[in-house]
Formats: sequence, structure tokens, C-alpha cells
Amino acid sequence: MDKFTIKDLENLSGIKAHTIRIWEQRYSFLKPQRTTTNIRYYSSEELKMLLTISLLNKYGYKISHIDRMSKEDLRAKTLTLPGNEAQQERIVNDLIRSMVDLDMNEFEQVLDQYIALRGIEKAITQIIFPFLERIGILWLTDHINPAQEHLTTNIIRQKLIVGIDKVQPAFALNSQVLLFLPENEHHELGLLFMQYLLKSRGAKVIYLGANVPMKDLQLVVNLKKPDYVYTHLTTVIREFNFDKFISVIKTQLPTSRIFISGLLTQSFTKKTLPSNIRFLKSLAEVQEFISGLK
Repeated sequence: MDKFTIKDLENLSGIKAHTIRIWEQRYSFLKPQRTTTNIRYYSSEELKMLLTISLLNKYGYKISHIDRMSKEDLRAKTLTLPGNEAQQERIVNDLIRSMVDLDMNEFEQVLDQYIALRGIEKAITQIIFPFLERIGILWLTDHINPAQEHLTTNIIRQKLIVGIDKVQPAFALNSQVLLFLPENEHHELGLLFMQYLLKSRGAKVIYLGANVPMKDLQLVVNLKKPDYVYTHLTTVIREFNFDKFISVIKTQLPTSRIFISGLLTQSFTKKTLPSNIRFLKSLAEVQEFISGLK
């Protein structure tokens, strides 16, 4: 993918479209092309440049000063930004660059270095999930090449599975949690991360995985009687009706305690949920749920 809209740049960099337009007028680092219908689009090189510029600007560098710096100087400055938060954002930007360039060796190397330094859980919370949040909107709007999505998510999936296999909880909990994704939901990374968190805290996990028909979910719930049923909804086909899904799962699993996290919880418009269903809208709420397990 080598063409990005101004909305893509806003989502990936955190810089508002209005500010990007002002920067275009005043400085030289962005020179968008236009379609035959006069809509701006930006190259991958301009996206990567904006990621660097937005990071430096966030941490104290003036745009007028940045505009006079060479690419080499810009990169060097990002490497010396003080503080863990700034360096974590730099690494997330590096992952985005590698994804855009389809440089999977570099993408995996960045991940492996951080995992070796901080461990898999911190790599997930500090690097992988911020990366997924930044590019997630591209999945929802089909503004990402399927090859980019498949290559990057498969690498992350491998790292998560290795982390799940290796985790050794300090003690065992009695709580049993069933993890699943509904039919047509194939983005499994959030659910795998949940499996890692639960296993590392000593909970018992039944992992059904992605694209599970409701009748199969109901069968396993009736047989295993888990304490909680959990799903993480990133994005599904456009025909997916979230309201209907809530209604069906309430009807089919009326006595189960059901927890739902993921991007789609943000778009649910009804003010009240069924009493046995709860949304977890942030990583902090997910961690609070896990810490309450017995």
C-alpha cells in the first residue's frame, strides 16, 4: 500500500487533519498528490516522515526546527528522546514503518528485541497493543493491504502463542473462563492476549478460538459450565449486527456471565445491556476483571 488518505495519516500519527493541512502550507516535508477528483493522498515515505515528525513534536521539538533537519538528524533525535513512553512510541512507529514497507524481518526483529528486553507481557501491553490500536482503524475501513495485515498479525500471533506456551503461573485459581470469537470474526490477537493474561494469573481457560458458531458455543458452555464466557470483537464483516449478537447470546446463554471487549464495544449505542453481559472498554478494565478472579 503506497497511498494514504489524510484520515489515515491522522489515525496513524495522532496529528489532526487540520494541523496536517497547515503543515503542508507552511513547511516542506509533506507534498501530497491529488486524485482526478482532487482528493489528497500521501505516499508511504510521507507517512513515515510524519510519524517521525509527530513524535519529535510531541516531545518538545518545534515544527519550524524539525523542518530544517535532515532525515538522518530526525532519526537520530528520536533515538535520544528521554523517557520510556517516548521510546515505546518510537518502537510502535518502527513497527508501522516495517509493516508499510512489508519488511517482515525488521518487524520481527523489533518485536524480538523488545521481548528479550522487557518480556512478552510488557511487549504486548507497551508495544503490540498500541500498534494494533493505531492500525486497527485501517482494518475497519479496508485502508490496509491484506498482505500487510496477514504478515504482521501472523508474526504477532506466533509471539503470543510462544508466550502462552511458556507461561508458568505462580498459583492456580478456581475460575474457569471460556474464550471465543463469533462467526465471521477472525481477528484472534486480542483473544490470544486474553488467554495469556488469564493463564499467567492461574485461571483455567477453555479456548475455542475464532469463527465459532453459536450452536457450538452453546454446546461447550452447557458441557463445561465455565464461570465466565469472554469474547473480544475487533472487526467483523459489515453485515454483522452487534445488537442482534447481544440479543442472541443473551437468549442462548441466559445464565452465563458474559464479558465483551474490543473496538466494537465503542459503537454500541444502547444505554443498557442485559444483566448478564458486561463490556470491558479498556485494557485497565480487562486487567481489573482478571484481578477479581478467584
